[in-house]
Amino acid sequence: MKTATAALLSLGCVSAFQGPSASVKKSSLPATAAEIASLPGISNECGNRVFDPLELGQWADAEFLRKAELSNGRSAMLANVGWFWPKIVGTFDSDDVTTTDPIDAILQADPQWWAQFLLLCGVIEGVKYRAELEGKSYTGDGPAAIDWAKQWDKLDKTKKADMRLKELKNGRLAMIGFASYVAAYFIPGSVPAL
Repeated sequence: MKTATAALLSLGCVSAFQGPSASVKKSSLPATAAEIASLPGISNECGNRVFDPLELGQWADAEFLRKAELSNGRSAMLANVGWFWPKIVGTFDSDDVTTTDPIDAILQADPQWWAQFLLLCGVIEGVKYRAELEGKSYTGDGPAAIDWAKQWDKLDKTKKADMRLKELKNGRLAMIGFASYVAAYFIPGSVPAL
């Protein structure tokens, strides 16, 4: 029961950082092969093909899938830090969480904390959704850049494309890495390096 609860809480928290849904102004038709092939991320690591292991491109908009991949990659990068941070730095002075084990810490956290966290994530998603309806984007690839990111606009198009590709690849690596941590936790010996 504890394991199922921890898994559901983990999935619920990660999905809260998922990219905004496709805009009402845009079509939500499945992506064509040309749309998918035009997206960055086709490289040697993927066999010079689009990284779509579940073949979701046939059912969803290509732009939505890329935003979701970027958002989940960013969440996975934070999750990787969160997996090791307590083991290296330690925990906060708290009576609630007394362990450095990430899965056990999820179960020890007060339900009130989880309610506040889910409310915060809901507010963030609401702001992102509203911005998406207005034609803005907070995923880093839309027309309305956040003020602190003005340095990004000074880069030329080649450097921008290179930085986006690096973020995409790091996000993919983080998703695979975090999945391996969870697999090694629940199935000991399933990941040789861990």
